[in-house]
Amino acid sequence: MNDDDLSRILKAVGDTTRRHILTLLVQEGAMRVTALAAHFDMSLNAVSKHIKVLEEAGLVTRQTLGREHFLTAALEPLRLTESWFGQLKSIWDLRLAALENILLPKEKPDE
Repeated sequence: MNDDDLSRILKAVGDTTRRHILTLLVQEGAMRVTALAAHFDMSLNAVSKHIKVLEEAGLVTRQTLGREHFLTAALEPLRLTESWFGQLKSIWDLRLAALENILLPKEKPDE
């Protein structure tokens, strides 16, 4: 796992507007940039800056047909975050099991 890639992904999805953009693209499929921007109360330029961050993280791909730009969600990079969170979860699972063994010692069989 590349730490720089993971950082870019977490930065990209750390913003509410970018999460909303990604959610719209997942729900609606490919969208024109202008159609996507219509969902937000901000300038097209501001939405484009958010899209650029998502593109740099690899979460959005762009296809240009003539003058139209179509965006599509690319969720494969999110597997990096799943892997990272999975590692954290497994560490906590081990720690909680060790704590449980300390707090709830196993009963000794009757002698």
